[in-house]
Amino acid sequence: MSRIGKKPVAIPKGVTAEIAEGTLTVKGPKGTLSMGLTEDINYEVKEGEISVLPANDTKRARSFWGMQRTLVSNLVEGVSEGFSKTLEITGVGYRASAQGAKLKLQLGFSHDVDLDVPQGLDVKTPDQTTVEISGIDKQQVGQFAAEIRRWRKPEPYKGKGIKYRGEYIFRKEGKKK
Repeated sequence: MSRIGKKPVAIPKGVTAEIAEGTLTVKGPKGTLSMGLTEDINYEVKEGEISVLPANDTKRARSFWGMQRTLVSNLVEGVSEGFSKTLEITGVGYRASAQGAKLKLQLGFSHDVDLDVPQGLDVKTPDQTTVEISGIDKQQVGQFAAEIRRWRKPEPYKGKGIKYRGEYIFRKEGKKK
């Protein structure tokens, strides 16, 4: 039995949820998100909560149960509060600047890296070494943060590169004479 799946997802005030034609649609103050539903799982929208239960006792239904409940929870949290990730850039001459729908990164290459910000995301650079990504879709926020980080992963000797805020970089000692 899924411990996560047993708990119903609470719907905060100002958020509405509807199930129609195999799609769960959640509307809130930040926007609207929808998700396709699986046949192996039963979804029920009651007053103030969404229940997620397996439709039958198959292995597939039991294995999808907790994940589907988490996806529903992410929809509700996204339209009510939103998600954000913060990246920190470390290195001499490494910097970032947000220019409208573009993010310009200078990461020690012979050229600048220009990235298009996906629709629905908000990217801010409070200073030259910090990038804040926010949006209502958790998967989209995490994917764009990973794409930025991919350009210069933190290296273990000097710690240069792009890392998530709060991430610990395992440091190595280096050569000795």
